[in-house]
Amino acid sequence: MSLLKHRTGPSLPTSATGALMAVASMSTIQLGLALSVPLVDQLGALGATGLRLAWAGLLLLALIRPRPRDFAGRDLLACTLLGAVSAGMMVFFMLAVTRLPLGTASALEFLGPLAVSLYGPGRGRKRWTVMAAIGVVALTEPWRGGIDAAGAGFALAAAACWAAYILLTQRVGDSVTGLNGLAVSMPVAGLIGLLVAAPADLEHVTWRLLGAMLVLAALGAVLPFALEFLALRRLTTSAFGTLMSLEPAIALLAGLLVLGQTPDLAPAAGVAFVVTAGMGATHTGARPTPTTPEPHDAKTSTTVGSPSS
Repeated sequence: MSLLKHRTGPSLPTSATGALMAVASMSTIQLGLALSVPLVDQLGALGATGLRLAWAGLLLLALIRPRPRDFAGRDLLACTLLGAVSAGMMVFFMLAVTRLPLGTASALEFLGPLAVSLYGPGRGRKRWTVMAAIGVVALTEPWRGGIDAAGAGFALAAAACWAAYILLTQRVGDSVTGLNGLAVSMPVAGLIGLLVAAPADLEHVTWRLLGAMLVLAALGAVLPFALEFLALRRLTTSAFGTLMSLEPAIALLAGLLVLGQTPDLAPAAGVAFVVTAGMGATHTGARPTPTTPEPHDAKTSTTVGSPSS
C-alpha cells in the first residue's frame, strides 16, 4: 500500500483539470465542425446539424438512461432550456461557417463567453478579458470590411446562445448527478435540430451519411459537451468564459489543417493574444469547491441520478 502511495504523483489542481477538460472539448468540437463542413453540400447546414444533434441525443439516452421522473421540476426545466440553447448554438454556428471562415466565425461566437467573463470578480480577470477581446478583433479584421453580414449575424446569435449555455450548464451540472442533465438536454437539442432541419433538408440522407454523422455526433457533440459539463464543475463561469478564448485559435488551426483556410498575419497575431488570455484565466479560475450534488431520495422531488453515471 505504501509503495502504491509512493508511486502516485500529486493530483492536478482543480483549475488545471478543468482547463484540460475545456481544451479537450474545444479541440474535439472544432475538429468535428471542420469535418462536418464538406457534408453541408450534401445535407445542407440545417440537415447536417439536425442529424448530428439527433444522433448525440440518442447516444446519450442509450449510455446514461436518465429517468425524468427523478428530476425536480425546476431542474427538468433548466435541462430543457439548456437543450434549446445548445441547439441554437450549433445551428446558428453551422449557418455561420457556411458563409465565413471557421476561425472568423468562431472568433465572433466567442463574444458570448467573453461577455460572461466580464462579470467575473477581480481586476486580473478583466485584464485577460481585454487581451482576449484584442485577439478577437485581430482575428476578425473588421478594418478590412467585406465580412458577410448574414454570416456575422448567425455567429453573433450563436454567441448569445453560447453565453446562455455556459450559465445553464453550470446550473444543471451543480444540481444534477453525473451526466444525467446532459442526457436530458441533448435529446431536446436533437429534437429541435430535426424540427429546424425539416424533411426537405433531409431528403438526400443516405446510409453512408447517417454513419458519418453518427461518428461526428460522438466526436463533435457527445464528447465535448460531456467534457464541458465536467469542466464547469471545476471552474467559475468567468474563468471558463475567458478560457474559451482558445477556441478561435483552435478553429483557425482546424480550418488550416482540414479545410485549407490559411490565416493572414493579423489573425495569427490574434491567436497569440487569445492563447495568452486563455492561459492566464485559468490561474485564478478554480471554484472554491468542486460542486457535486448530494443524492436524495426520489420522494423528496429533488434531482437524483445513478452514481455510476
